[in-house]
Amino acid sequence: MPSAPALEIRGLSVRYGDVVAVDALDLTIPAGRTVALLGPNGAGKSTTVNAVLGLITPTAGDVRVLGRSPREAVRAGSVGAMLQHGGLPSEARVGEVIDLVRRSFPTAWPLDDLVMTAGIEGLLGRPVEALSGGQRQRVLLALALAGAPPLLLLDEPTSAMDVEGRRAFWTTMRGLAARGHTVVFATHHLDEADAVADRVVVVAEGRVVADGTTAEVKAGVGGRTVSFTAAPQRLFDDVPAVTSVSRRGSTVTLGTTDADATLRALLAEGGLPDLEVRGATLEDAVLALLPARRAPIGATR
Repeated sequence: MPSAPALEIRGLSVRYGDVVAVDALDLTIPAGRTVALLGPNGAGKSTTVNAVLGLITPTAGDVRVLGRSPREAVRAGSVGAMLQHGGLPSEARVGEVIDLVRRSFPTAWPLDDLVMTAGIEGLLGRPVEALSGGQRQRVLLALALAGAPPLLLLDEPTSAMDVEGRRAFWTTMRGLAARGHTVVFATHHLDEADAVADRVVVVAEGRVVADGTTAEVKAGVGGRTVSFTAAPQRLFDDVPAVTSVSRRGSTVTLGTTDADATLRALLAEGGLPDLEVRGATLEDAVLALLPARRAPIGATR
């Protein structure tokens, strides 16, 4: 008999008064996958995560976590979570907090392996108040893993980390996926999603608007960009197939629906120093999927 999906959401709707936060959302995630939830602020990502954790009661629909209700799955230690506004108790040491949380689960992650996996070596004796932002995130990860959960939910997990910390964090996530854990994370860092996720789900106005590998989502956006160095006075209004023109210093970037036609016309006028032609990035693809009135991802926090 096949195992239950790590997460199965059917017709999930959540309303706050007249505001629809999640609108009949459907999503199924098999076990052992690494999935990124993408979308602008207010798209419904955090509300969906809260529904999966049993922190809110949906207006309609059903959520099953490893074949159980959210509250049953959480009580069984099957779900670990890092939320945007997760906190740590004051006037305590890191080791004391981790010991308290580990003892609340029927099966706890072995301490030495937990410390190594979460990257908190040397922090057990440190007061919580003395942690840096990145260290706090690492400790919160250790708490999320304390019950050895098969499903891990992360909401903006690297928001307080520097570049090195983010890189180390996602190395840890790859290791967890290799052990068979399912990792579902919401992020504004689309480079992280592109590098880490084997599946991306784009949410806008409470609905799934794209679902697939990063390559599949990017392939859904037609056109390419052509970038090169050009003099400020050079104009591109009459270049074939050009849909957009942007400048950053001496670098010009043209959006085009036919890169060959655009390049032929440009080269006929002269050389193109520092030429670069590329397909759509994940950011291009996600922004193309969003309603026009939405702000770009990451524009506000």
